[in-house]
Amino acid sequence: MTVKVSLLIVLLFLVIGASLFLGPVPINPFHLDQTQEVIVWSVRAPRTVVSVLMGMALGAAGAVLQGILRNPLADPYVLGISSGASLCAAVGILGGLTFLGAFTVPLLAFGGALATGALVGVLGWKRGGLWPERLLLAGVGLSFLLSALLMLIMTISTDEGMRKAMLWIFGDLSMSDWSRVPYGTAFVAAGLALALFRSKALNALVLGDDLAHSLGFTPQRERLTLFTAVGLMTAASVSLGGMIGFIGLLIPHILRLFTGADNRILVPASAVGGGVLLCVADLVSRMALPPMELPAGVITALIGSPYFLYLLRRKNVLGP
Repeated sequence: MTVKVSLLIVLLFLVIGASLFLGPVPINPFHLDQTQEVIVWSVRAPRTVVSVLMGMALGAAGAVLQGILRNPLADPYVLGISSGASLCAAVGILGGLTFLGAFTVPLLAFGGALATGALVGVLGWKRGGLWPERLLLAGVGLSFLLSALLMLIMTISTDEGMRKAMLWIFGDLSMSDWSRVPYGTAFVAAGLALALFRSKALNALVLGDDLAHSLGFTPQRERLTLFTAVGLMTAASVSLGGMIGFIGLLIPHILRLFTGADNRILVPASAVGGGVLLCVADLVSRMALPPMELPAGVITALIGSPYFLYLLRRKNVLGP
C-alpha cells in the first residue's frame, strides 16, 4: 500500500467524522445528549456507512470496467445494470410490495441488477468469451430498453409512490438504515476482493489480449471474472441507495493522475476515493438547502457532468 493510498484512507475517516457531526444542525461530539446520540447513531451513522459502501463499490467498479473495456470513458452504469435495478425497484415501490418489509425494495433492486448483468454477459459472449465491443453495445442497448420500460411504468402509475421512486432513481440516501449494511458490506467486499485478486490480470488486459495471453493469462476467462466483480459491486451499490452517477468515471481518472495506472494500486485507491466523494456529496446534499435534502446523485451529477465533458474535449472527441 502506497503512502498516497494511506493518505486517502486518513481523508476518508476525516470525512466520515464530518458526516457524523456536521449537518443542518451541527453536533458537538464531546457533549452529546440523549437526543443527539440517537441522531448520530441511528440516523447519520447508517447513512454515512451506506454512502461509503456505495462510493467504494462504484469507484472500484469504474476502475475495473475501464480496464476490461479498454475505454477510459467507461462507467459502471454503461452496462445497463443500474437500469435493471431501478426498474425492479420502481415496480416494488409503485406496486406497494412489502413481503420483506423495508428490505423488499433493496432485494428487488439487487435481483434486477444481477439478472441484468447476467443478460449483458450472455449478449456479450462470443466464441467462448466476453468481448469488450459486444459487452459495451449490449449494455447500452439493454439500458435504453430498460429505461424505456421504467418510464412507461411511471407514466401509467398513480401519483402515490411516484416521488419515492424518483428519489430512488436519483440516488436518495435519506432512507438508509442499519438493515442494509450487512448485505451491502458482504457483496461489496466480495466484488472488491475478486477485483484485487485479479488486478495483475487486469493490468495485462489493458495492454491487449495478445500480450495478456503471452504473459500467461486467459483473456476471456479473466474478463468474465472481472465482469462478475463489477456486477456484484454495482448491484450492491444500486440496491443500497439507488443510482449514483459519475463516481465510477470521475474517481479512477483523478486517482490515475496521482497513483499511476497500476491496477494493484488504482483499484483500492479508487474504492477509497469513491467512498470519500459520495460521503462528501451526501453531506453537501444535507446542508445545501435545509430543511430540504437533495438526492446525493444530483450532487455527483453536477460535479461529474462538467468533468465528463472536459474529458471528451481533452481526448478530442468533440473536435480540436
